Amino acid sequence: MDALAFEHHLTSPQGHAHVPAAAFTAEVGGGVCCDTVSISLSTDGQRITDAGFTAHGCGAANAAGSAAVALVRGCSLLDAARIGPTQVAEELGGLSPGKRHAADVAAEALARALGAAARASGALPGEHGRTLVAMSGGVDSAVAAWLCAQEGETVAVTLELWADPENDSERSCCSASAVAQARGLAHRMGLPHFTIDLRTEFRAGVVEPFIAGYAQGETPNPCVGCNGHVRLDAMIALADRLGCRHLATGHYARLKDGLLRTAADPAKDQTYMLSALSRESLARMRFPLGELTKPEVRRIASAAGLSVAGKPDSQDLCFLAGTSRARFLERHGGISRRPGHVVDQRGNVLAAHDGHERFTVGQRRGTGVASGDAQFVLEKDAALNRVVVGPRAALLTREVTVRGVRLHDEGARVDRVKLRYRSQALPARLSQDAPAGHHRMLKLELDEPMAGAAPGQLACLMDGELVVGWAVIAS
Repeated sequence: MDALAFEHHLTSPQGHAHVPAAAFTAEVGGGVCCDTVSISLSTDGQRITDAGFTAHGCGAANAAGSAAVALVRGCSLLDAARIGPTQVAEELGGLSPGKRHAADVAAEALARALGAAARASGALPGEHGRTLVAMSGGVDSAVAAWLCAQEGETVAVTLELWADPENDSERSCCSASAVAQARGLAHRMGLPHFTIDLRTEFRAGVVEPFIAGYAQGETPNPCVGCNGHVRLDAMIALADRLGCRHLATGHYARLKDGLLRTAADPAKDQTYMLSALSRESLARMRFPLGELTKPEVRRIASAAGLSVAGKPDSQDLCFLAGTSRARFLERHGGISRRPGHVVDQRGNVLAAHDGHERFTVGQRRGTGVASGDAQFVLEKDAALNRVVVGPRAALLTREVTVRGVRLHDEGARVDRVKLRYRSQALPARLSQDAPAGHHRMLKLELDEPMAGAAPGQLACLMDGELVVGWAVIAS
């Protein structure tokens, strides 16, 4: 450790208590000393024109705040986005393990302020054809970023979508912990990285509809809305600010003639979750993993020396990681336990339950019904807080009504539909002619009966392996 460099920033801090005009400010607290560092930046859209900081806690926090300001002043947005804890520590001549936390806190505050500045006022020229790549901290997005970087100038972005002390931050792909991991991974690949705080938009556009859907007796699919609107809209807007021609993600999907096409690896195909993307958005998208299998992706990660090569895939909804749906709905939606009845198709009471929101159509286990024959959830009556169960045969249907239909092409092209993420597409057709565009309500006719089409779930309308539209299951 260079004591002189550390002492210089401690006794003659740069930008201490200075807040530039029209500044973007972010404050972060943490570390073993419970430090708090606030970084303020002003920008002309391409460079950081001024910066300042305030810090509370140990002396290392003040020194780290000063070092961050010294590093970022006059930098281009992209060079500033390459600054992390390592660079802050190096500016201080190195830090002992006991003081390293200060560099982490200062770098986190810098990243958040920089993300806000780029999102609101970034104005980088786009003639270089650079690519913005979404990173979550997992192996798929890391390999997507690595592949993009081999082909041309690449910038990384991670969205912080949710913060909840009851969540398992290590299992969530959108927590502050995941953001920091993704940023560190991007920096080790030499990529500039932007952190975007999208918690307010995520709550309004994804979590609130999720809660409302369950309250109304449906089984909503939040990932579709998140991918189709909240996340992708924000990242495409950031791509424009950063002069990026394309937005790449680690999804397993392909593109053909402006339409989504299923991935080469059917076991990992994610076109269902992306089907709400507009053709305008798809024109900006790139899916580097579309032609790869998961084992191939892990081998690429291992060969490239990426630390996440063996990291397990995330399985939970990001905002449910580490908690239950019932607990989440109670804490964030005010939907507490409400005694109700489980009934058969004739209305006979079979069991009691704690709220219809705890069930989904097609569910078999957990109904509380003691019967020799398997009982499945057939429907939920939100108004009466009642759950109707019956034999699996009663779930079978060859007609599905869908609402809010969006067709990218003529409805006559639809020859199959995917009604669940983890299910095969079924041969189907629309029962009436429907031109490309928006339709309030349509009916799908299935060639073979399907069990458990759950209201609120997405219906992915397909022509072979191409996605030609989407809708929401009404009944």
